Amino acid sequence: MERLCCFSSYSQIVGGRSSSSSGRGKNHDGLVKYGFSLVKGKANHPMEDYHVAKFVQIEGHELGLFAIYDGHLGDGVPSYLQKNLFPNILKEEEFWAFPDRSISKAYESTDQYILSQGSGLGRGGSTAVTAILINGQRLLVANVGDSRAVLSRGGQAVQMSIDHEPNTERDSIEDRGGFVSNMPGLFTCAFISIPR
Repeated sequence: MERLCCFSSYSQIVGGRSSSSSGRGKNHDGLVKYGFSLVKGKANHPMEDYHVAKFVQIEGHELGLFAIYDGHLGDGVPSYLQKNLFPNILKEEEFWAFPDRSISKAYESTDQYILSQGSGLGRGGSTAVTAILINGQRLLVANVGDSRAVLSRGGQAVQMSIDHEPNTERDSIEDRGGFVSNMPGLFTCAFISIPR
């Protein structure tokens, strides 16, 4: 049975701004395939999206690493995420025993590092969605913001992540000392750290 992992973009695990507009790939035995497509919006600024889609061999395991980093108001944060989020996840000591916990810890520590940089990474931010496929058997998906992961099973789309948006997570944001303001044409969340 053929499995297909679908994400909306592609790049090297460490690399630059998205340069390919579309493409595809597969794991070493060809059973897991992925596709990507990158479309720049109509905004009058450079592309701010970065992504990863590749299979790698690590410690005798085949890992599929897939991610989308959707930059907002600059490309400093999504560029940083592309270069650092997967390495941060994989260097967690408990990754092979407790990958869920390791992913959560790495997201949190990466977020804390970004926040500690002030304007050093630019004035913008990023959403993130990552998927790690371990040996073609176990799929782990995590996200912050409204980037999504979708799996195709038998030709049917299966949503693998849930959007995190300030209006739906208002209580969590306010409990942590932030506030949410939704004005016509402007959406503001005054608490910089993503709620999850």
